[in-house]
Amino acid sequence: MLEKIGFPINLLWGYIGLTIFMIGDGVEQGWISPYLVSRGMDVSDVSLLLTVYGITVAVAAWMSGVLVQTLGPRKIMFMGLLSFFVGSIGFIGFGIYDLNMNIMLPFYAIRGFGYPLFAYSFLVWINYSVPIKHRGSAAGWFWFMFSLGLSVIGPFYSSLAIPAIGHINVLWTGTAFVIIGSILAILVNKDKVPEQEIHEFNVSELIKGITILKEPIISMGLIVKTINGLAQYGLAAFMPIYLASFGYSITEWLYMWSAVFTVAIFANLFFGYVGDKIGWRNTIQWVGGVAYAVVLILVYYTPHIFGHNMIVMTFVICLCGVTMAGYVPLSALFPMLAPKNKGAAMSILNLGAGLSAFLAPAIVGLVFESLGAQGVLFIYAGCYILSAILTPFLKTPSELEINK
Repeated sequence: MLEKIGFPINLLWGYIGLTIFMIGDGVEQGWISPYLVSRGMDVSDVSLLLTVYGITVAVAAWMSGVLVQTLGPRKIMFMGLLSFFVGSIGFIGFGIYDLNMNIMLPFYAIRGFGYPLFAYSFLVWINYSVPIKHRGSAAGWFWFMFSLGLSVIGPFYSSLAIPAIGHINVLWTGTAFVIIGSILAILVNKDKVPEQEIHEFNVSELIKGITILKEPIISMGLIVKTINGLAQYGLAAFMPIYLASFGYSITEWLYMWSAVFTVAIFANLFFGYVGDKIGWRNTIQWVGGVAYAVVLILVYYTPHIFGHNMIVMTFVICLCGVTMAGYVPLSALFPMLAPKNKGAAMSILNLGAGLSAFLAPAIVGLVFESLGAQGVLFIYAGCYILSAILTPFLKTPSELEINK
């Protein structure tokens, strides 16, 4: 039954382990920043803490592909577990009790290496082990399980556990989830990557994670992937402020934002399957690019037309969850752009995810004060149109050879 819906049965325990790992990583989503501020930390210190964490996440995301290509996924996933564990011991055990920034900063940064090395290495593993015709569906299942743990179950678990055991103990239980997930994905999961996919470890293989950007198609793919996450990382930075002017409360916004990711996890499955049927590029171009741009324009005009209407606004904002899933086939397409260097290609894909996290709020910071929500949303929409224009050029070497 699982195979009929595009689930790679050979990687079942890997997917289950991924979800449990991401639950542990997601327990602090949405509350760590206000919690630290309520304890007396300066907003600037909290911002620095999260910025450094974001940097290590981006670096680890970029490194994951080339490291898997040379050392294999199990070793790199274990490195992710080790980073998360060591970072948690320092951050939770020695730093957060006294809000000691000298301890919190380096250990939270180490913790940031954890989930990208673990999760994105598993994504590379999927691309090595799943037949091409099913990779879109397999990628959809990856993002379904990833988001289910990080954005749905993790925060929901926290909402129930914090009143019972407190914030710091919730962080400790998050570490337990990460350990259990790692055991399932690394040890219980018995799937093996084909030997020919793992290259001999040397510096030149690692450097390919940078030099591969000389290939124009890979550089265009990086732009498309970076655009992919703009709205996901950017909307939360200004939409609560924008919607407040129409009478929406923070609580209402949080309900809407939670609904977006609930819709998105199921849309990930759907468009992974659709991508395998109608073509990966078609799905990315028209759903992820064009439709997403249209939805962002609707997001701006909806409160102007309907005012404070929770039902209508929730429906429109949830369309962001639907259209962001249009990019799911990009995870299957990207390694095919450089079939002899899949790991390096996946490193660039993961780098794009990291760059989104920086570029999205940067656009808000530069534009929101002068042009408001309209300016930000229209710039985002323009970027998604650019993504739609670039996507047809993301052709594999075999396709380019045929077209010569």
